[in-house]
Amino acid sequence: MRRSFFLLFFLLLAFSPLRAEEAPRNYTFSELVHKEKGAIVSIRSAKLLKEGGGPLKDFFSLPGDRLKPEIREGSLGTGFIIDASGLILTSYQVIAPANRPAEEIIVRLSDRREFPARVIGKDAKIDVALLRIEGGGAFTSVILGDSDRLEIGEWVIAIGNAFGLEETVTVGVVSGVGRTLGTGPYDSYIQTDAAIHAGNSGGPLFNIRGEVIGVNAAISASTQGIGFAIPINMVRKILPALEKEGKVTRGWLGVLIQQLTTDLAKAFKLNDDQGALVSEVMKESPAEQGGIIRGDVIVEFDGKKVGLMHELPTLVAETPVGKTVPVHVIRDGAPLQLKVKILQLKEE
Repeated sequence: MRRSFFLLFFLLLAFSPLRAEEAPRNYTFSELVHKEKGAIVSIRSAKLLKEGGGPLKDFFSLPGDRLKPEIREGSLGTGFIIDASGLILTSYQVIAPANRPAEEIIVRLSDRREFPARVIGKDAKIDVALLRIEGGGAFTSVILGDSDRLEIGEWVIAIGNAFGLEETVTVGVVSGVGRTLGTGPYDSYIQTDAAIHAGNSGGPLFNIRGEVIGVNAAISASTQGIGFAIPINMVRKILPALEKEGKVTRGWLGVLIQQLTTDLAKAFKLNDDQGALVSEVMKESPAEQGGIIRGDVIVEFDGKKVGLMHELPTLVAETPVGKTVPVHVIRDGAPLQLKVKILQLKEE
């Protein structure tokens, strides 16, 4: 009898819900900062510009004068370690200010140690870069969360080097998701009222469970009081390609699209304004070869609904090159299914 009791006890323990110590924990802000600051790094990049002294250096310099052989411009930003081996995620603009790749990158940890780092992958289209620390041992790393589970009103914490001030912390809530700002074809930002300033770019946006749910992006000074971050799920999808190949290969459809309005929906004999309106089809593109024409409204791509215009480029980009996918369109008010073979998007 006693043996049966203990057997039943252990079975109930094994199949019971998560025990208290295993359940996700909500941290206070100070606890979270203390827990995560070891994984946050400041990044300094530099690029050789020209020899110091100017064009008249030979005229004004005296024998024995030592002019600096070069002038460097620095970029101060933030990054965070995503793997104990020293992989760092940051913003592309941090390591390539004004789209000019840095020649030297130094990362500084919270304990003031500095290490050189090299770029092993970058993607300017969604503004992220992957670095690797050269030297050192095991490093403190963050936990990547699930940005698709974000809810409006949820607390978030941004940690970075705002205006060059290390370990600056700002707190706010998620005030919007899926924001399109016209910064690129794949923008779909998390909006927050946690202040994100110059120097915060590339840093992590945490939820109160200590999970990174976004990469902070410094967008524009005109958006004071509003911050934006790239959803971590969008970044997570391209991390393997960045680490292995150094770049991202994306699918290409070959159309220009625009958002439907109520008036356009009526003009194209549609029941609602859902979908992406094709305004132009590029010559010899997959779209042209698949039978898509100007005026078609794409409402479904490879089995996924297209509600808003900005959803289509991401769906196409994530499609494996060479795959033939079903594309549902509305043409002259009638549904039509086409087959399109996706090709590779050429690098600009």
